Amino acid sequence: MSEATVLVVEDEPDIAALYAGFLEERYDVTVAETAAEAMDVVDGTVDAVLLDRRLPDGSGDDVLEHIRENDLGCRVAMVTAVEPDFDIIGMGFDLYLTKPVSRANLLSALETLLTRDEYDDLLQEAAALASKRAVLKAQKPTAQLDGNEAFAELVDRLDDLDADMDAIAESLSTDDYRAMFRDIGEA
Repeated sequence: MSEATVLVVEDEPDIAALYAGFLEERYDVTVAETAAEAMDVVDGTVDAVLLDRRLPDGSGDDVLEHIRENDLGCRVAMVTAVEPDFDIIGMGFDLYLTKPVSRANLLSALETLLTRDEYDDLLQEAAALASKRAVLKAQKPTAQLDGNEAFAELVDRLDDLDADMDAIAESLSTDDYRAMFRDIGEA
């Protein structure tokens, strides 16, 4: 596989430089410091985006929407200080990382994103939904989760996807399955 292209969207120059430093040994890295710059730079050649939600000229959510509306096909991790809430359920990202993020966690997240890029649409949906479920379960009390209709729909959709993926799972070794779907196992 050729070197992957990663777009880091981060408005704090020191943090952007730190992330780029973590990644540039393994990946082709571009940095954007504003939402407008990110939307100008991101295209079909970008494999993964590390996206802050708070940017000086708008929201990372707008950049994410631009990426999905234009069907750019890249994987997106939100890397942000914004604590997750139920609004993440409807968002089209693949992973959600809350700052501060260590070098090891950033590299692991990027490897996960690039692996997910190889999934077909069904597997991509399951992985993204499982990540959302995992982050909400880690941040919200059970009573709040049980009373939320959007969360219940997310869990139901994951159950449906799980049934659909039985045949696919049989073709993967146990280690491959665990590595690709570590969030799905979170019940």
